[in-house]
Amino acid sequence: MTELWYTTRATGVVALVLLTTTVALGVAGTARFSTRQLPGVVRAGLHRNLSLLTVAFVAMHVVSTVLDPYAGIGIISAVVPFSSAYRPLWLSLGTISLDMLAALVVSSVLRSRLPYQAWRGVHWLAYACWPVALWHGLGTGTDSRLPWLLMLDGLCVLVVGAAVLWRLRLAGPGAVRAAGTTVTAVFMLATIAFVAAGPLQSGWARRAGTPASLLHTAARPATSAGRAGDQS
Repeated sequence: MTELWYTTRATGVVALVLLTTTVALGVAGTARFSTRQLPGVVRAGLHRNLSLLTVAFVAMHVVSTVLDPYAGIGIISAVVPFSSAYRPLWLSLGTISLDMLAALVVSSVLRSRLPYQAWRGVHWLAYACWPVALWHGLGTGTDSRLPWLLMLDGLCVLVVGAAVLWRLRLAGPGAVRAAGTTVTAVFMLATIAFVAAGPLQSGWARRAGTPASLLHTAARPATSAGRAGDQS
């Protein structure tokens, strides 16, 4: 069912863009950022609504992935890391990101019953969820090498990186600012190095952990071959 495969890819890309925007707005919120065009109350409402929209697209991404018979990813593999034979590491990053997002949703629903510090601690998972989701898409996606998608992923990295560096700059000089700047720079460089040495290289499908039975789909119709388009 080719439609499911395209749905999986499309919803995954849209979810990453929404998550990127949500994280950037969340970073701005920690600094109580507001302008005449974007008052704090509007920013907070936009952040909340985008978060809900992100959850909706992630849910569609997961459902279409499970329903698509191509890679045979079952419901268990969607929520339990390292339980799938298809690109186990990179798929598991998506599973971990999903589990983090689920924890955020549950904690938000129970916010009135949780101590503020406990809720705040869980809420920080949103920032950890983003890089995990990004690398999941880069490592699992069979179209990660497409120029427009690489540009979109790069833009997402730049947006979040700029937001974090801006927030650290407001914090003033100190160990936290230095450490945060270093971690952000290392992550951005590591992402570039990973893409260059991984998805952009031939044979990535095999090295990523695609089952041998799926590496020989070139003889199938073009729609199936397109799914494993990075086999070479």
